[in-house]
Amino acid sequence: MCGIAGIVGQGSQSEESIMRMLHALRYRGPDDEDVHLSEGVALGQRRLSIIDLAGGRQPIPNEDQSLWVICNGEIYNYKAIKKDLEAKGHRFSTGSDSEVVVHLYEEYGEKCVDHLRGMFAFAVWDEKNQRLFAARDHLGQKPFFYVHREDETFAFASEIKSLLAFDPSLAEMDLQSLDQYLSLRIIAPPRTMFQSIRKLPPGHCLSFSKASGLRIERYWDLSFEPKHSGSDDELVDALEEQLIESLKLHMVSDVPVGAFVSGGLDSTLIVAMLMKHVVSDPIKTFSVGLPYGGFDEAPYARIIAEQYGTDHYEKTIVPSLVDTLPQLVFHLDEPSDPLSICSYLISEMAREHVKVVLGGDGGDELFGGYDRYYGNLYAGYYAKVPSPLRKYVMGPVLGAMPDGKWYKSRSHQLKWLHKMSFMKGSDRYAASLGYFYFDGVYKASLYGDAMKENFELFDAGACLRDPFERIDAKSPVDRMLYADSQVRLPDHSVMILDRMSMAHGLEARSPFMDHKIAEFSAQLPMRMKVRGRSLRYIQKRLGERYLPPEIMNRPKQGFSSALPYLLKDEYPILFKLFLEDSHLSRDGVLRQSGIDQLLAEHQSGQFDHGNRLWLLLNSEVWYRMFIDGQSAEDLTGELQEAKAAWSANNQSSYKDKAAAPV
Repeated sequence: MCGIAGIVGQGSQSEESIMRMLHALRYRGPDDEDVHLSEGVALGQRRLSIIDLAGGRQPIPNEDQSLWVICNGEIYNYKAIKKDLEAKGHRFSTGSDSEVVVHLYEEYGEKCVDHLRGMFAFAVWDEKNQRLFAARDHLGQKPFFYVHREDETFAFASEIKSLLAFDPSLAEMDLQSLDQYLSLRIIAPPRTMFQSIRKLPPGHCLSFSKASGLRIERYWDLSFEPKHSGSDDELVDALEEQLIESLKLHMVSDVPVGAFVSGGLDSTLIVAMLMKHVVSDPIKTFSVGLPYGGFDEAPYARIIAEQYGTDHYEKTIVPSLVDTLPQLVFHLDEPSDPLSICSYLISEMAREHVKVVLGGDGGDELFGGYDRYYGNLYAGYYAKVPSPLRKYVMGPVLGAMPDGKWYKSRSHQLKWLHKMSFMKGSDRYAASLGYFYFDGVYKASLYGDAMKENFELFDAGACLRDPFERIDAKSPVDRMLYADSQVRLPDHSVMILDRMSMAHGLEARSPFMDHKIAEFSAQLPMRMKVRGRSLRYIQKRLGERYLPPEIMNRPKQGFSSALPYLLKDEYPILFKLFLEDSHLSRDGVLRQSGIDQLLAEHQSGQFDHGNRLWLLLNSEVWYRMFIDGQSAEDLTGELQEAKAAWSANNQSSYKDKAAAPV
């Protein structure tokens, strides 16, 4: 695990540039640093030592040093690969898992990726042919950003800030990416928030040379047909067997491995199966408690820890955007998401004890764990009601209902269902993900002239509709699952997990995201995923073999989407500092009048703009940091001053009211 960076074609300035790039990634790899410099290339790595602690330093060459590799991530099946390659005559100089990549490339060329099972982003430099080959893992667990300049220089890195260290002039905002973020809360590949910086999509590889230019290709994809046959019990048995194999692979490490555990199905199932089938000694488990009543999952995590005898660490946290928001945006390099703060804080706690943790990411997107999977089907049933009746009778009735103070309120659910009923197929799916954010009506009053022009030319939802329509699936639920696995999973929860864990030099692994499990789950019959209103049916059936009723019977809940509501007391401070005098508005990107209207409507209680204001708030913090050039420390200082002033004013107001005559 590490941060990697490279430059092809910069010449004599490469050493200075690569060192700046690596310095920007220092927290990803706090244990070591090294570079390879030769004609036409500079490769570098910041290392977090996990496998072959003494000898696994990168970049790593092949036998005659004609090929060099840098790799971020873990190759879980490296021992089997190494044994096969040694039988073919390859000689290894380290015990590192990353070294298998350079010998695989030597043996199979670009087809080397077909042999890998793991999470990775790697680059191989071919000295003889002056050619770079790079690839990103199947489901996008590890990041790979790049820039291809007009002078034919190609640079890449694990994080955007490393590329900004290479060339500060790259700090130009991409208006279409801002539109996509405000529309969907994601920025899909190849886009980033920076005009010239791109990200390699999951399951893709690239090659670059000055002679041939840049070429990008897909090397892996999911297939949803034909479906597996067998009874429910037989399919649950098959999933159990696959997951045990994945867990064994994910425990490959020369340092202790721990696990995140919440009270949800995914992480508790990982811990339970790990303790029963894979490890002999108690592993360290980590959970955070939240003082928000029903959102506190720590008691349920504790149940699993006690049942399976883990070495459990628990900490009650009071998340604060005032204290952490600039740091979250700094580490993400792009606008933040509510999930970030909890991932950041639990990673900080876990890093005090281990270097590696397992988590439960991927279960929802592979097995069907979100309400929208059956909600989209229900919208189809409601759509059978004559359109005039829905539009002219039901519409006004629902429009008169207040949104409520909770994103899962009954009012929100009914309004969502109503809006989705007027769409179908991929349009309905894309709209279902963007319901709580900015649609065309909101954008008309919010966007400045430049953004309006981009909005008219750019289709933000195409990144979701395209995979929905492309895949060979018959069921609309399978189509949604595929689109989620290609876009929302790698560019939302997994992206956040990587940045928030690596911010503390912690490696996070996700056994559900083994690409063999993804292939198996894709071909499960629909009855094993969404059965009526029963979500991820097969996963629950497997969970019944390991988890107590307290875990299995509790409703699904998520802290991340609730954050704009749970931390509402901090909103006045954040709104006043960042939104009442918006720099995005100052520079003509957004309209201050549109922001003011959202604030007024939200504060009146008639409309719920909690998630929309979150997006605006994070966009503003990102803009001030990466475009205006303010540091995270400066913004944190401004927030602390604003918090002190707000507290003093509110305390004075309270005292005045208390002293007033009755």
